[in-house]
Parts: sequence; structure tokens; C-alpha cells
Amino acid sequence: MNEVLLRSLTPSVLGILVRRGADFAAAEDAVQDALVEAVRVWPADPPRDAKGWLVTVAWRKFLDATRADTARRRREDLVDEEPAPGPAPAVDDTLQLYFLCAHPSLTPSSAVALTLRAVGGLTTRQIAQAYLVPEATMAQRISRAKRTVSGVRFDQPGDVATVLRVLYLVFNEGYSGDVDLAAEAIRLTRQLAAAIDHPEVAGLLALMLLHHARRAARTAPDGSLVPLAEQDRGRWDTGLIAEGVEILQAALARDRLGEFQAQAAIAALHADAPAAEETDWVQIVEWYDELARLTDSPVVRLNRAVAVGEADGPRAGLAALAALDDSLPRHTAVAAYLHERDGDLTTAARLYTEAAQKAPNLAERAHLTRQAARLNARRGR
Repeated sequence: MNEVLLRSLTPSVLGILVRRGADFAAAEDAVQDALVEAVRVWPADPPRDAKGWLVTVAWRKFLDATRADTARRRREDLVDEEPAPGPAPAVDDTLQLYFLCAHPSLTPSSAVALTLRAVGGLTTRQIAQAYLVPEATMAQRISRAKRTVSGVRFDQPGDVATVLRVLYLVFNEGYSGDVDLAAEAIRLTRQLAAAIDHPEVAGLLALMLLHHARRAARTAPDGSLVPLAEQDRGRWDTGLIAEGVEILQAALARDRLGEFQAQAAIAALHADAPAAEETDWVQIVEWYDELARLTDSPVVRLNRAVAVGEADGPRAGLAALAALDDSLPRHTAVAAYLHERDGDLTTAARLYTEAAQKAPNLAERAHLTRQAARLNARRGR
């Protein structure tokens, strides 16, 4: 396999796809998939025209992705922007596709990645960001998953845990990313909750509803992010909050705690506080302890450091943060916030600037840049 040849052909193939009408991001995904296919196929069957082979395979993969994206958007057009409370309508084929992509022949991580790409409509880059891995690594994982299922019968649906993980990641991308998938994720989770009596399904639905209830207050009229502590709580959807809390309480009463129930409990405590300063941070730290025990996730421990900083003071939060890898996404932003609360404005301003440079999206970058500018202005007075 001539990797130098592959790298040299990539810009040319990408340019051809763009000239044929593919947008740049989609063309990049398609070319990357074609390169992974070349690594697999060429050692045993090298093409006579390497460039022509790559163009043909990349264009086919672009068309497949476009068709999948178009189908997903048609499904999204069927749902209102805000999910209505109450029982879900009859199950359509989308949820079944989620289960089929979570095939038993795949590892859970590969099944999630494949479903997000093929059914959820997320790009390889978005999935990689959700998993905290390089984009090239995720592209290889998805390609391996496609090869694994290419010769199997889709008559063995995957397990509920994998489907829940997919729905959770789709909702998170819709809630915080550039593509609005949150309402679709809630719709499908409602269907799953209606079909399966499982406390973690209920926990995930409660978590989605409690987060979605704050949607209207998350951005200012100019599109800028509004932190939770500064949100106008009068704009929160009390109906969704009440429904989410009721679903959560019923799930917790079954005494089969899982990570989604624990996350929903944290969201419920935020929703229950009439004002930010009345938040029960001590109890939130306790729930983060439970969540860390269940998941051993570094992101959970990062969020716990913020809660510790609120419950026991910023220096306690910084001590908790010091135990974590500083390469974690948003680690620098958390450090900036805790240093600001501790009165170290110089360090906080510098860290906000660094965090802005690492931000995963434009809205977050603009917010962190404003935070740095605000502190620099205060220091200059």
C-alpha cells in the first residue's frame, strides 16, 4: 500500500467532488471513507487507475450519505420544534433502524458510531468530538463497522443499552451542536419508553425533557450563549419540567439506578431551584459521585469539579480539577471559571482566552472570548 500516493491524490479527489456539487465537509467525509476502503482493498487488488478508483468510490459514498441525510431531514420535518407531552404516536421505522444498526456482531462503540452516521445523520467529525477521539480514528471505526455488517442478516436487533447511548448522543448534538436533532431524539425516546418498561429508558427521557425545557433561555436574542446561572428561569418550560420530574421519580422508585437516571436527577435539582444561588449544590455533588461510580467518566469528574467549587468553594473545585487530565475538552474553561470565582482575574482571563481557542463551536468560542474581554476590562479599571 503506497500511503504517499494516497495522500498526494487526496486534494485532487476532494476538488473533483466539490466541483461536482458536493459541499466541502461532506466531500471530506466521502474521501476519507474512500481512503479507508483503499487501505482495505488495494493490497490484494490494486486498481490500474488509482485516482479514478478513488473518485468513483468517494462519489458513491457521498451520494449514499446525501440520501441518508435527505431521509433523516424528511423525518425531522414531521416533528414540531417542541416535543409535545404525553403518549407517543405509533412507532415508525426509524427506531427499528436504530436497533438493527446496533447489531450483535458489532461492539457497542462501533454500533453507536455506525448508527449515528447512517441513521442519525451526524458527520464523522461530530461523532469523533462526542467520543473525544481523532476524526481519522472514528472514520476507521465506522468503516470497520460497515465491513462487519456488510455480510450479515439484519434479523437480530441490538440491545437497549446501545440504542440508548445512540439516542443520548444524538440529543446532545442536537442540543449543543450545529444540527437540530434534539426533538427527533426525544420523539424516538418517547416511542422507546412506550414500548419498553425499563428504568433507564425512562431516565433518559426525563433527562432529555429537563434539558430541553431550558432551550428557550439558553441563547440571547443575538444568538449568544447564556450560562445556566444567568438564564431567565421564567422562560423555562414548566410543563416539560413537571413531566420530566414525574417520569424520573417513577424510575428512581424502582431502585435500579443507572447513569441516565443519575444525570436526570442532577438536571432536576437545577430545574427545582427558583434562582441560581438557591441550587442545592451539595446534593448535586452527591449525585455526581454516584454518576462517577457508575461510569468512571472523566467528563463526569470534570463536571463534578464545578459542582464541588460551588458547594465547597472554588479552591476545593480547583483541587478536584487538578486530579484530571488538562487535555479534557472544556477543562481550560472550567479552570478559568474557578479561578475567577477565587478572585484570580489575571489567570482566569488568560485561561478564558485559551479555552476560546479550543472551543468546539463558534457560539461557545464567542462566549469564552467575551468572558476574557470582560475580565480584562475589569482589570484595566
